[in-house]
Amino acid sequence: MKKEVKVLGLSYSQSNSGSYVVVLSEKKGKRKLPIVIKPSDAQQIALKIEGVKSPRPLTHDLFKYITDQYQIDIQEVHIYAILEGIFYTKLVTTNGIEQSEVDCTAGDGIALSIVYGCPLYVAKEVLEISGVYINDDGSTIENSEVEDVEEYEEEVPVKRVVSIEDLEHMIEDAIRNEEYEIAAEIRDRIEKLKKESK
Repeated sequence: MKKEVKVLGLSYSQSNSGSYVVVLSEKKGKRKLPIVIKPSDAQQIALKIEGVKSPRPLTHDLFKYITDQYQIDIQEVHIYAILEGIFYTKLVTTNGIEQSEVDCTAGDGIALSIVYGCPLYVAKEVLEISGVYINDDGSTIENSEVEDVEEYEEEVPVKRVVSIEDLEHMIEDAIRNEEYEIAAEIRDRIEKLKKESK
């Protein structure tokens, strides 16, 4: 059995220097699943969420362009297992005739689910092993409340998925990797967000 999730947050990892943590949240439920991902995957996810257009196609955009040319579509992304801290993920694809599955990293899978606009699922067993019960504001849910939230769904106020501080970390990563155009696009987005918050 699998549960549909959404990207709730993305932040720089204080414990794993140079990495980011993406937090997935059940669409019907209160479990959250934190996953450590590479800076390049975090950058792709953040740019898509923020609606920032890169001057050149990024890796996941290039992947979509190629699959579109061959009429292949990603129908869903499924994080199906965890073993020794590694999240095993697959893309479920179709060419209109047959369906196939392709293994990928969790970071690539999450980024591609955003690029393709397809559902992102996590196996119930993975959520049971690695998921944590917390409210969207970060407060913990008591054990006595857990049964009541299994199929909980509520409209929550929209909050920033990626903070300005984390976007600033991404600028540093982009400059370190000599991706100056991306750094400039992120810088412009930060300036726009700062103006909007005044």
